[in-house]
Amino acid sequence: MTSERMKMAAGEWYTCLDPELEELRDAARDAVFEHNGLPPRQRGGIGPALAALLGGAGEGARIEAPFHCAYGFNLFLGDGVFLNAGCTILDTAPVRIGKRTMLGPNVQIYCAEHHREAAGRRAGLEIAKPVTICDDAWIGGSAVILAGVNIGNGAIVGAGAVVTRDVPANATVVGNPARAVTRR
Repeated sequence: MTSERMKMAAGEWYTCLDPELEELRDAARDAVFEHNGLPPRQRGGIGPALAALLGGAGEGARIEAPFHCAYGFNLFLGDGVFLNAGCTILDTAPVRIGKRTMLGPNVQIYCAEHHREAAGRRAGLEIAKPVTICDDAWIGGSAVILAGVNIGNGAIVGAGAVVTRDVPANATVVGNPARAVTRR
């Protein structure tokens, strides 16, 4: 029998109302609570419980508090990654953030898409799509990155942008939905 967690990992429709998934979210909430509650000098770059939960965190990776993630184990941070205060990452699928990438305050990354039909949403059906942000990207404050998006090396996402499509390397996108602009 295929579990809801296995369906989620395979990118198939699954129900988020599953007890195993709820238990995993509880573990993430506990780790995030510790991270957010520790004094900054005690916490270091990433609180101990959150660091242990993450899929991976490179040297010098840092997450400011407050922070929220859904599962944690699907979040992979490269060397020198910086997540500013208020970031939310709903990592129902892998989220890979490349080396030296910076996320401004309140950036949101959503890997889950809910069912288009009301009956499917009532049943808790969703599908998870990975998000990749390559090396040296800069994601401006309050930007939203939707499921399945890839952001290339050196790209810039303007503050408040809603990214619904892939962003090529070294491109700058702004607006809702995010559109390419010429760099000055």
